[in-house]
Amino acid sequence: MNKATKNRFDAEMTDEDWFNLGKSDAWAGKPKISPEQDAQGASMYDLGYSEGKIKYPPTKTPNTSQ
Repeated sequence: MNKATKNRFDAEMTDEDWFNLGKSDAWAGKPKISPEQDAQGASMYDLGYSEGKIKYPPTKTPNTSQ
């Protein structure tokens, strides 16, 4: 995941950057907004967002029943 792409602010973002951004947006409860001009970036963002929805953020732990 090292392909660098440019986002709307002309900054280079790798596939991993898009993936992590999607995941962090999901953890923060933000709406899913994929990049429109970059199909590869949008795909990685969507993948990260989906994973973030099913996994807990590193700052929270799931409640366990004891």
